[in-house]
Amino acid sequence: MSTETAALKAIPGNQSFTEEQNFYLDGFFAGVRERAMVFADLFPGGVPGAEAPAEEEELTAEERIKREEHPLDSYYRLAANAVGNKAPDREDTFRFKWHGLFFLSPIKDSFMARLRIPGGILTSHQLRALASIASDLTTGYVQVTTRANFQIRLIQPKDTIEFLRRVQATGLHSQGSGADNIRNLTGNPTAGVDPVELIDCTPYLRAVGDAILHHRDFYNLPRKFNIAFDGGGLIGSVQDTNDIGIKAVKHKGAVAFRIALGGATGHKSFARDCGIVVEPKDIVEVVLAMVRVFIKNGDRSTRKKARLKHLLETWSLEKYVAETEAVLGRGIEKLPLAPDALVWNDETLPHSHIGVHPQKQKGLNYLGVALPIGQITPKQMIRLADLAENYGMGELRLTVWQNIVIPGIADAYVETVKKAVSKAGLDWKQSNVASGVIACTGNRYCKFTASDTKGHAAALTKYLEKRLTLDQPVNIHFTGCPHSCAQHYMGDIGLLGAKTHDGEEAYHVFVGGGFGSKQACGRQIFQAMTPDELYPTVERMLKTWIEKRGSADESFQSFVTRHDVNALQVLFSE
Repeated sequence: MSTETAALKAIPGNQSFTEEQNFYLDGFFAGVRERAMVFADLFPGGVPGAEAPAEEEELTAEERIKREEHPLDSYYRLAANAVGNKAPDREDTFRFKWHGLFFLSPIKDSFMARLRIPGGILTSHQLRALASIASDLTTGYVQVTTRANFQIRLIQPKDTIEFLRRVQATGLHSQGSGADNIRNLTGNPTAGVDPVELIDCTPYLRAVGDAILHHRDFYNLPRKFNIAFDGGGLIGSVQDTNDIGIKAVKHKGAVAFRIALGGATGHKSFARDCGIVVEPKDIVEVVLAMVRVFIKNGDRSTRKKARLKHLLETWSLEKYVAETEAVLGRGIEKLPLAPDALVWNDETLPHSHIGVHPQKQKGLNYLGVALPIGQITPKQMIRLADLAENYGMGELRLTVWQNIVIPGIADAYVETVKKAVSKAGLDWKQSNVASGVIACTGNRYCKFTASDTKGHAAALTKYLEKRLTLDQPVNIHFTGCPHSCAQHYMGDIGLLGAKTHDGEEAYHVFVGGGFGSKQACGRQIFQAMTPDELYPTVERMLKTWIEKRGSADESFQSFVTRHDVNALQVLFSE
């Protein structure tokens, strides 16, 4: 028996290893000691062309852990824990996020897995396989996130290796989906089929995703990092909330890209245009160079000031572009932002991520399926996969609005698909209330969250739909903590989880947020309202807007923007 195996057996509860498990562990640790070359060994001085992170006099605990052992090399730890069905310690909890696994203690003693699904695009076969994985290895709790991604919850430590193996067998990955990495890349869910888009960004988005997946230097950022492409489609990617937001524009009679930097709505910051224009053929190289600049220069001495937004508080945008040019070895075309430089799509269709809408391909349609607060069961996943395969183009698209789009449905099959969606317990009908409600995970599964966001979001939706009918769509965002996973600052009504003085679950209330051409951070008007107080208050806010707006087409955002906070508090309390 090896020394390492003996040490594992010495841990209380591990004495019952079988002979087969002992044999496996002896062989495994022998392989670790005498392992063949790994990626990092090939280039001891660093990956060619990659900028190593600058040395800091002081490093955070997380930076120390990363430098002692690259988290991608921690798979052997994960495998050892799986053999004993052991929970990870604090440092391994951090390391395992590089494999897409997040230990939920103290909320639940199990893992949540977050996948990498670039652009939210997956095949019917992949969705069906994920449903099987969730059904076999978890309790079947699956969520669509605000990064057009899946989170699959309640995975026991003993099942982690099998989970990763089966996910990878589908052609998807979870590697680098959390911690100090580039999160799931987002784009337009109707890319390639949208009747108003300027360009299909899918090829560029996938190229960036492939580069990130296969180059180790992109797995050691100072902090999390978000990238989004927007080709101008009906369903936006909310690219201005990302660290790097890429937006298609018309330029010199062709399509090009503008780039904005520093979005982090949890910090009340939208990305700012950096005054350059990039041709499609160069966009992948430029975006990757911008990431390398952040890797080299981001602050590694504090977690609270480590996002790109914070670097841009000390650097000008011009300096960031100059550093990017230095990485590229050439200049980038400068083009100061003018009022007509961006071609924004104002989404003339209300909540165009839900319902049936014609594609640019004649006779075909996409259908947006509303998921109840972003939640779906394995049985429903299989049913949607069947519909995409039998009546669509064999693809499904996840959206940042926590729903699913099925593209490529012929006119003749639209009614059939609508009935099948309803029979599956889901909805395809657009609602000016329900279609705009999104919520983060909440305190049922997240230790940071102060309130049950998904439960309260579902309850508020039901409450409002019984009591009022709106003639315009509104967006209501529930987020449980200042991390702002559901981006409460950009909702027409934003609700931030809190606690009352008595420890009851509550919400701070914000109004007037928006994105794209209506970009704005919401202003707080009420503090720590319990759900019993919140539901009638939101009802009163919406009814007051309808009754007192300046014109029939005045939006909720416009209405609250022309009143100061004190006036709104009075109006919404009457």
